[in-house]
Amino acid sequence: MCSYCGCRSISLVGRFMDEHEDIVNAAGILHRASDGTVSHGVRESLEEAIALLHPHTTAEEQGMFAVLRRNPDFTEHVDILCAEHAALDELAERIRAGDTGLIDRFVSELRDHINKEENGLFPAAAIEMDGPDWEEAITLTPGGVAHPHGGPDHAHAADHTHDPDHAYGADHDHAAHTN
Repeated sequence: MCSYCGCRSISLVGRFMDEHEDIVNAAGILHRASDGTVSHGVRESLEEAIALLHPHTTAEEQGMFAVLRRNPDFTEHVDILCAEHAALDELAERIRAGDTGLIDRFVSELRDHINKEENGLFPAAAIEMDGPDWEEAITLTPGGVAHPHGGPDHAHAADHTHDPDHAYGADHDHAAHTN
């Protein structure tokens, strides 16, 4: 998962990236359950993945995405990511209904989606959002974030150094995701 720009140190981004790791790991178990290489059943593995995915996507959409969506430079990108959340939910429901042939597609689309967030949206948000934006995003996010000192997260773009000549897009590849 991404670690090149330091945006993980922003508590809300760090929370989402930690959740991504848990979701990818659950998806890996689902994938291995579908080919019989682990003892978990497909249904049990799918339910575990969904139990992690649904609260996560809801938190992203109600918090950071809601704040970013107001910026016309981010609106279309956020809308695409939200549509991908819905598409992942639809795939999960089809798998739940018995179409286990969609598991590889689900896992692949999930990883691609997470890559877009971690290597595109999150670094861009770290640059674009300021302290009040982050505070609002945290307030709007179900579950908020655990702050080590119990206070609000005051992380904002000024706390991070980014190379302005570097393109932080979804095509920026980093270490491969692991299961």
